[in-house]
Amino acid sequence: MCGLTGFMHLPDRRPVDSTLLATMAEKLDHRGPDSSGTFIDDGIGITLRRLSIIDPDGGDQPIYSEDGTVVLICNGEIFNHPELRRELARKGHRFRTGCDVEVLVHLYEEEGVDLLKRVNGQFAFAIYDRNIRRLFIARDHLGILPMYYARAGEDFVFGSEIKSILEHPGISRTADLTGLDQVLTFPGPVSPRTMFRDVSSLENGHYLLVDEGAVQKVRYWDLEYPIEGEGPRPEPDEFYIAALRELLTRSVGYRQRADVPVGYYLSGGLDSGLITALAAERGRGRRLTCFSVAFKDHGLDESGYQRLMADKLSADHHQLVFGPAEVGADLRRMVYHAECPVKETFNTCSLALSEKVRDAGFKVVLTGEGADELFGGYIGYRFDSAGRRGRRDQGLDTLLEDEVRRRLWGDSAIFYEKNYHAWAETKNELYSPGVQEAFPEFDCLNFPIVDQSSLQGRHPLHQRSYLDFKLRLTDHLLADHGDRMALANSVETRYPFLDIDVVEFTTRIPPMLKVKNMTEKYVLKRVAQGRVPAEIIDREKFGFRAPSSPALLRQNNEWTQDMLSYSRIARQGYFDPDVVEALKSRYRTPGSDVHPHLGDDLLLIVLTFGILMDEFGIPSYS
Repeated sequence: MCGLTGFMHLPDRRPVDSTLLATMAEKLDHRGPDSSGTFIDDGIGITLRRLSIIDPDGGDQPIYSEDGTVVLICNGEIFNHPELRRELARKGHRFRTGCDVEVLVHLYEEEGVDLLKRVNGQFAFAIYDRNIRRLFIARDHLGILPMYYARAGEDFVFGSEIKSILEHPGISRTADLTGLDQVLTFPGPVSPRTMFRDVSSLENGHYLLVDEGAVQKVRYWDLEYPIEGEGPRPEPDEFYIAALRELLTRSVGYRQRADVPVGYYLSGGLDSGLITALAAERGRGRRLTCFSVAFKDHGLDESGYQRLMADKLSADHHQLVFGPAEVGADLRRMVYHAECPVKETFNTCSLALSEKVRDAGFKVVLTGEGADELFGGYIGYRFDSAGRRGRRDQGLDTLLEDEVRRRLWGDSAIFYEKNYHAWAETKNELYSPGVQEAFPEFDCLNFPIVDQSSLQGRHPLHQRSYLDFKLRLTDHLLADHGDRMALANSVETRYPFLDIDVVEFTTRIPPMLKVKNMTEKYVLKRVAQGRVPAEIIDREKFGFRAPSSPALLRQNNEWTQDMLSYSRIARQGYFDPDVVEALKSRYRTPGSDVHPHLGDDLLLIVLTFGILMDEFGIPSYS
């Protein structure tokens, strides 16, 4: 992985301020400590900090076409690059490096923006075509890698992280209240929203074309499930099991391609267990190195299952022990890298774990993220598979909730996570009186959030999968929890379950094979049989979680108390200090806690938003 940033003057060709470009790039040093490169031309400057993984000595960027007219900077990996390289070489293209991303330059020469149909990878790149003075910026199909952009007067600014864009003097640091409201409502902010009014996040499966006249955004891919009753008849169960096994094995092999050591995250669950098992099969006796988080709180701890899997593989197992004190110590650094407030503390665990990976000499780690959203791994999928969405009365609250659901999803029968009409009242009480007055203008429930046509006519399990993919996975689990926490320590995470061929195959697996007889991830468990211990396959779903804000409060940390003090909350102006005081009093009560899956840690959102304000100079609300 790497960190890229730059800007383009629109529509003129004023000289680029190279000092400003260097300042923006410095904010990304953690993403790419190995080398740097810059391209400056009439009215455009792009630069990159490189984390060298493929061809470490010869793959520095920018990378150019043979005639120098196509310029590339790329954050990410193209996993099918050997196959593409051979094809392009047969067509006469000359390669100057052994780096995987060089195939993008020559694919662009052959196919233009349609190159996106050919690549299997995780990427966010910028290609500048000097012949037509056009910038082509793309984010991968699944949104594994980030790309942000903004307009600053006549400048178009972009970068791998928001902090680089904020260095441009034309970008405001004002908070986006709709982005904040999304954090309070959904698992996290949802592209194109961010926590900053001027900055947008490029959605997964989209690209931008930027030239002297305009900025055009195009969707080239989306997760598409079949409409119920359409398509071919289902195949026998064994067909899907065998095909999935083959695709996952190939995906793991793709993600083992590196010129540096590769490690593996081991949570103690089915998903990471299966990935490490498939990696061990391909390793032909080579010993794996695995990394895990254990918790001092036995109610959160999965270390027994982690050891069980590590022992089965005879892996070299590194374990990090975490508790409330460690959470508090890493909270500020975590928010700085996440660039958004959070409602769970587990990002601090991921941050510390990637540091352990780096210190052990690894730059790449494979993880099991994505399986829950694609194979029905959360408890709600059990009810959707059975066609049960709960009995509802026909009172006024139900009618109002139906209207919200129709507005959000296009279907009042779709339930996702909570009753949003009722929740709007709860979250509104948390806001300060001044913010409450503006609430109708920024309420995130009043803005489109997903493509409703991708939900219509689909099986309920697939509807939930699509919403999980859009609202939970892409901009939360893959972004602030995945990319940011790993790259903060110069570590690249790879996701075998999110291989584009695996994902597109999962859309063809019948829902009844994902959740069968109330057994979630049934088809995946069949693939895992004989590879993962039965104790792990058969255990109840145990989501990754960490100590919540009540545990932090009970530490009586002076810094935490100051961040949540009445005077500070009142001065910031976003939240009601009296409500915050009430939350603090409730959470300090012995035995008080926030349910890790059913509750929203509102106090943690207040705390981490305050940290965000400090770290990025967000002005108080007035």
